[in-house]
Amino acid sequence: MPTPYGMPIWYELITGDAAVAKAFYSGIVGWTTSEFTSTGSTMPYTIWNADGVGVGGLVEMADAPGGPTWLAYFHVADVDAKVAANTAAGGKTHMGPLDLPDVGRIALIADPQGAPLYLMTPAPTMGDQDSTSFSSTLPMRCAWNELTTLDTSTALPFYGDLLGMASTEAMSMGPLGDYRFLDVGETRIGAMMNRAAPDQPVGWSFYFRVPDVDAAAEQVRAAGGTVLMAPMDVPGGERIVVVRDPTGASIGFVSGERQ
Repeated sequence: MPTPYGMPIWYELITGDAAVAKAFYSGIVGWTTSEFTSTGSTMPYTIWNADGVGVGGLVEMADAPGGPTWLAYFHVADVDAKVAANTAAGGKTHMGPLDLPDVGRIALIADPQGAPLYLMTPAPTMGDQDSTSFSSTLPMRCAWNELTTLDTSTALPFYGDLLGMASTEAMSMGPLGDYRFLDVGETRIGAMMNRAAPDQPVGWSFYFRVPDVDAAAEQVRAAGGTVLMAPMDVPGGERIVVVRDPTGASIGFVSGERQ
């Protein structure tokens, strides 16, 4: 059964040092890596594998706009139509739409409030594969997608139109407003919130499941990364940590609560 439209189906790290990134994430998340080159392309591409299945990728780009970062690919039926809808709503197109042989049709856009994301229609040659890149329970997958935006009251209807996301529950964050949970169909994929300060960047952030975030925090420091937000318990019986990897990209990790 193919992954429903609107779901994140791939996660990609853009960084200036692939070797360091491979060692870092393989050690903390547990991914193995393999190399992939699309037909007609000479650009190397690394696949992050979990349990023998590709769940994400790595691109080495020394001068990436905005610096090292993680991005998500969201599943859509018609990339071109969604790019046009984003443009009409005030968003921008950074790349594409374009076809990647053996992969699919993609575009890199920024939503009307500036958050970057990929849109993707997988190639028919990939078959009706059910992506496990996002899973709230499986290890080594992204368990939570979080959007920091300028105004959730306008971001929510935009993502409802673009990707079919809906929010039926919220948690108050006091002066910051509500933490709006996001669902695609019956699957909760994450949440969105207003940024806390004018200098806080807007964008999507991701939390990958690891066995123990406290141990992961120590591994991050030992590997030359930085812990940006110390391990803490969050509602739902989970524990999270937010870090900056040794190449400069920010990422979150999640595990069960500390026993």
